[in-house]
Amino acid sequence: MTPDEGKGEHAVEVRVRYAETDRMGHAYYGAYMAWLEVGRVEYLRARGVTYRRLEEEGFLLPVREAHVEYLAPAHYDDLLTVRTRIGEVGKSRAEFLTRITRGEDEIARARVTLACVDGRGRPVRVPDAVREALGVAS
Repeated sequence: MTPDEGKGEHAVEVRVRYAETDRMGHAYYGAYMAWLEVGRVEYLRARGVTYRRLEEEGFLLPVREAHVEYLAPAHYDDLLTVRTRIGEVGKSRAEFLTRITRGEDEIARARVTLACVDGRGRPVRVPDAVREALGVAS
């Protein structure tokens, strides 16, 4: 299924912390994973869905696949914008598409797929409330 057009992307700002940089003065590649998670969490929160509530209801959303293209380095104290939108949503997975920008410059783009599983790690259907929040048909 594909998302309804009206949902668009959600933007959140993050500032590169000194601890996220390497000896070359660039943001360490692993820091991008944390920023992608901030983007996903805030995307869902803006649509009324929190990870806390999902976990309380017995759903977990582990990362199944992540692909990041690093286009330009980020540096200490850069103010970045993490722009997240929903991609394809399947029976038990959801894909998030993210662009990280510094000003007008795109410095990274990513595709992260989350699995929807129960407390035992078994795949389960993405809850209807989440599908509604993402703008996809049940």
